[in-house]
Amino acid sequence: MEIKKAVEEFYGVSVIDVNTVVVPGKNKTRYTKAGFIQGQKPSFKKALVTVAEGETIDLYANI
Repeated sequence: MEIKKAVEEFYGVSVIDVNTVVVPGKNKTRYTKAGFIQGQKPSFKKALVTVAEGETIDLYANI
């Protein structure tokens, strides 16, 4: 509900549906002079927003 309200206010469109997915972080390893360095990339959350028929979100309008 918060994502829907925020997108409608910020972009001025009618939101029909919002789906979210949490992408887990991956383990990463690299080899350096000091040996192997291991770490983990951060996880992040995506929101897939469906807007009303005929409406679009112009991401490049503010550039």
